[in-house]
Amino acid sequence: MVHFIGAGPGAEDLITVRGAKLLGEADVIIYAGSLVNPALLNYKKESCAVYDSARMTLEEVIAVMAPAARAGQTVVRLHTGDPCVYGAHREQMDALDRLGLDYEVCPGVSSFCGAAAALRAEYTLPNVSQTVILTRMEGRTPVPESERIEALAAHGATMVVFLSAGQLEKLSQRLLAGGYAPDTPAAIVYKATWPDERIVHTTVAGLAEAGARAGITKTALITVGGFLGEEYDRSRLYDPSFATGFREASR
Repeated sequence: MVHFIGAGPGAEDLITVRGAKLLGEADVIIYAGSLVNPALLNYKKESCAVYDSARMTLEEVIAVMAPAARAGQTVVRLHTGDPCVYGAHREQMDALDRLGLDYEVCPGVSSFCGAAAALRAEYTLPNVSQTVILTRMEGRTPVPESERIEALAAHGATMVVFLSAGQLEKLSQRLLAGGYAPDTPAAIVYKATWPDERIVHTTVAGLAEAGARAGITKTALITVGGFLGEEYDRSRLYDPSFATGFREASR
């Protein structure tokens, strides 16, 4: 059996209980060494074989997985955050399907959740934003034309931008072109939940300068929107005048 596991945002104790258990049972671990905290390998047993996928192609990864799975071994493919967000695990699952090999996915805590925790922020504040857009700038890998930053920024929703810390000048320009005001709050969250986590508060217009001043060019999320401000409405869920299926409204 192959287990795709989300390693969490960085801190070794933020992997799920199930994920940690499977790591401890693994006969083979293939992990994204360029992104996953190596301290997570402390969960493995001594006899476990470990491969760093940072230096491997898809074909090489499958060439390790398949024989081990066929031999009845427990194989763990350890991805950063949650595999469903920029994890490139669909192509691996499809390859296993073609080979008739079974697998399952163990979700993890995504880095965008880790960033919110680091910021002590809530992405979905009443009367501020009820929508969170997860996206990235195009780089060596393109994005669909309809998903360019300008088009998404036009919604004025909370945005969390992955894989774009090296393009902050261009990102700032695109966000402004899409309709965000120059003084819209923004934050650069470097390595959320890792020991060397850093947070830089700025504005949409000031992103490039703030990033350059902090020396941050990679391994950071860019968060944008009014959720970083001070104004919002109280949640109706806990308002005494609001009835729920568990509580009557007070008069």
